[in-house]
Amino acid sequence: MQTDAGGPALGLDFGTTNSVVALGTPGGTPELVTFAAPAETSPVFRSALCFWQDDSGKGLASDAGPWAIAEYMEYPLDSRFIQSFKSVAAMKTFEQASVFDKRYRFEEMGQLFLEKLIAHAGGKLDTRPHRIVVGRPVEYAGARPDEALARTRYDAMFKGFGAEIHYVYEPLGAAYSYATRLTEPATILVADFGGGTSDFSVVRVAEPGAARRCTPLGHAGVGIAGDRFDYRILDRLVLPMLGKGGAYKSFGKELEIPRAYFADFADWSRLALMRNRKTMTELERLQKTAVDPESIGRMIAVIENELGYPLYDAVGSLKRALSSGEDAHFHFAGAGLEIEADVTRAQFEGWIADDVVRIEAAVDRALEVANVGGGDIDRVFLTGGSSLIPRIRRIFVERFGEAAIMSGGELTSIAHGLALIGEQDDIAAWSV
Repeated sequence: MQTDAGGPALGLDFGTTNSVVALGTPGGTPELVTFAAPAETSPVFRSALCFWQDDSGKGLASDAGPWAIAEYMEYPLDSRFIQSFKSVAAMKTFEQASVFDKRYRFEEMGQLFLEKLIAHAGGKLDTRPHRIVVGRPVEYAGARPDEALARTRYDAMFKGFGAEIHYVYEPLGAAYSYATRLTEPATILVADFGGGTSDFSVVRVAEPGAARRCTPLGHAGVGIAGDRFDYRILDRLVLPMLGKGGAYKSFGKELEIPRAYFADFADWSRLALMRNRKTMTELERLQKTAVDPESIGRMIAVIENELGYPLYDAVGSLKRALSSGEDAHFHFAGAGLEIEADVTRAQFEGWIADDVVRIEAAVDRALEVANVGGGDIDRVFLTGGSSLIPRIRRIFVERFGEAAIMSGGELTSIAHGLALIGEQDDIAAWSV
């Protein structure tokens, strides 16, 4: 990959669930890079990795995106499938991921992911752009996110990817993309709901042709989004079948089964990593002393049989169904575990109620930092997959009115806007 000093800028939305790349064209509309994946050609590249033992005996082979999913689906027991690894970028507790007999730091997984993404881009990324604009959340995921650590890891991940790297808040990318639709000045609130974080930016948009089209006014974020909603579903429908809330016997006493196992199991970035000798030995010992050993046996079976992706798919299917209907059926089967449940939208909204309160508080902070009131917002642009959840949309309808709500390009608007920002002379005003 060689640098082209006169080439277009590149916008990269490196997301928790999906990643999207757009190439800028001076004075034109950015082009989304498409990937001819096994199932379909799409600009959406799943943020996932799959590892397996190379038949040649040279160590581990790997792939990313849709190809990682295809490899896992064909050989689930012989592979390790890792998704949502962006979620650990700001976690001090995460040091390395053990994959078979090899260990990977965050930046090493990131570099491998980028390498595979470039390889699958059909030559469109073989020439390195002169400027790369990478989206980053306003607030990283995790209980106590370390922003400086995340920046260090991002710098190492993208080192060598481009001659000039800039980081821009993800909702600002979406704001710049949405601004291309506006024909008159407006103050907009952008709400970006990803897999790991929900981020908000208030931006003043000038009239078309203005020297500076967009001016950021304020930002806020919270480490709650699609993956947290997944956890709520797992916590209600799946984890009780795997021993959560149960007990084990120790020296004549009954003690609660450690919750850390269930926290790891319900985190897509950590579930696959539980399949290691230490954790599996601990679970086998726990099974021998558990009051309900069969439940722990089911957890062991799901981990050993690499059923994380089918479980993720079942949870995602339920969320999507509840976004379009008032009720839906949950089904998951594998490794001796079978779960069937009818779930209403009202139930799901009850499960995520506390999360919605924290999201609303982040919206309030964004308005406060921007020094604007609700009445000052002319348009609200919703983006990201979780923006399609009716309860999330209702936050903004109730505050700003249905007429103010705009959407579109839920998975591609950030990359599109980042590429547009990359073509601006005043890019330093956007960088963080």
